[in-house]
Order: sequence, then structure tokens, then C-alpha cells
Amino acid sequence: MRIALTYDLREDYLAQGYGEEETAEFDQPSTIAALQAAIAHHGHGVERIGNVRALTRALAADRRWDLVFNIAEGLYGFGREAQVPALLEAHGIACTFSDTLVMSVCLHKGIAKDVLRARGIATPASVVIEHAAQCAGVHLAPPLFVKPVAEGTGKGVTPAGIVRRLQDLPAVCTSLIARYRQPVLVETYLPGREFTVGVLGTGARARVLGALEVVLRPAAQPGVYSYDNKEHCEELVDYRLATDGAARRAEAVALDAWRVIGGRDVGRIDMRCDEAGAPHLLEINPLPGMHPQHSDLPILCTQIGMPYEDLVGAIIDSACERL
Repeated sequence: MRIALTYDLREDYLAQGYGEEETAEFDQPSTIAALQAAIAHHGHGVERIGNVRALTRALAADRRWDLVFNIAEGLYGFGREAQVPALLEAHGIACTFSDTLVMSVCLHKGIAKDVLRARGIATPASVVIEHAAQCAGVHLAPPLFVKPVAEGTGKGVTPAGIVRRLQDLPAVCTSLIARYRQPVLVETYLPGREFTVGVLGTGARARVLGALEVVLRPAAQPGVYSYDNKEHCEELVDYRLATDGAARRAEAVALDAWRVIGGRDVGRIDMRCDEAGAPHLLEINPLPGMHPQHSDLPILCTQIGMPYEDLVGAIIDSACERL
């Protein structure tokens, strides 16, 4: 097949003056090279395209492909991860990963949790705050956790987001709303173990790859899988393949959530346990990072003995069911 590769290259945006944190979700050249090699490994022709603007120019020039392997995150808005899928849908071209609806719903953590909660998926009690005055109506019992409602890669996630007194909530919300220019999610803070679960496939064919436990080292920022901890995970985080009862329960919740939300091809579901050890869903990542050594999903696949080329091939095979 002829497969195009769409992505946001971090160095391109840094050269335009964007900051390190603004571009944290974007990809390194090594990720694009690894993906291209893995796709070619399965006998497909690969054409590098780049971001949504480059894709727009290519489509306007009447270039077409059998499939687009899309990892473009987008820069602004609740629909930024849906931009490339939407453009491809308009031209009748299939792409990997979830569709526009799932991308947009999952990016807005408040809406995603409402949908999942309505279908019986265990997730912490939460409320979306658009301005600090709304904090007076929050009746959740502390400790609480506050984070931007539509960010990834741990952006805005720090120990300062743990709120142990309700009177401190307005200040924390005000700071995050001002910095990230979006509402915040306020949810019950869960103090237990943290897992990230990989799910491969679509609908009834979806299956769990495994549960990776995130264990913070003593030098890490405590209590949260923060932006800083993720950026420096090699020094601050241990990733352990978990197979005990709590991990199996987390896997079951994650698989149910993936099917409820309508995820496609592959995804990563972040889970955390409460005081009693019961796992609750934090968020669904329908566009997981694909760096072979640095991203959580490939790290999980390495630990279960799945080569990177096999992961990429399985994603393509799943997408091809829609061709």
C-alpha cells in the first residue's frame, strides 16, 4: 500500500518561537524515522507529509494514498487532534487511530468522563470549572486534583494541583485557567497505584495488551505523574509490567471504556486506584505517543515482548479493516 505519514515535528514549532511546554506533545525526528522504518518493514511505501497544513497542501495538489498513518496532535482548540482525521474524512481517505468524534470527546476530559460515567465506567467524581467563582459550588470532599481540561503529556499536572483544603481551590483554578487559557477539571484525588493500560484493536476485536504500573522514584515530583516526571522519565520513573489482581481489574475497566467511547486501532487508558485499591479511569488517550523508547505504549509493548514493528503492523492491520 501507499501510506502517508502525518505528524507535528517539535523542532519545527520551536523554530517558530513556540515554547518547550507548548510543544511537549509533538514528535522528535527519531520517532518519525522509526515509524517510517516500521511501516516500510511491512512492505508498504511511505511518504512523509507533516502537519495539517502540509496535508492540506498535498491534498490540494491532488496527492492521494491508500492509508494515512496519523500521529498529528494539532496546536490549538478542543478539536486539534481531530483536524487531520476530519480533513481526510472529507476526502474519503482512511487513517489510523480514532475518528473525529472520539478524538474531540477524549481530549475534553470533562465530557469524556461524563460519557463514561453514564455508561457505568468507574472514574473519580469531577466537575469542570471555567472561572474561579464556580469553585463556591464545588461540593466534592478533598483531597482534590486540578488539571487543564484538554491537555496531554502531563501539561499542567504538578503536585501543586493536589488541593487538600477547599479554600485553596479558587487560587489553584485561577492559576491554571490563566496559564493554559482553558477550563480546568477538578476531580477527587486518588492516592493509590497508577497504571496505564494498552488496548489494541477496535470494537469487539479490541484486546488488552497489558497494564504498565507507573512507579515514581524518590527524586520525582511526588503524588502525580507530572509533566516534569514524564519529560525526565528515564531518571524519575520506573515502569513495571503488572499482572496482579488490581492490574487485571484495571485492564477490564480500560477495555470496557475503550469500547464504550468507540476507540479504534490502539489507545492508552490511564488508571489510578482509590484507598481500597479499586481502579478508576483518569483519561483515555486515543492518540498515544509512539516514540519507541520514551512513550508509554511502546514501553509497555517492549515489556510484553512485542517488537515496535509488530505494534505498528497491528495498528495498520486494524485500520485496514475499514478500507
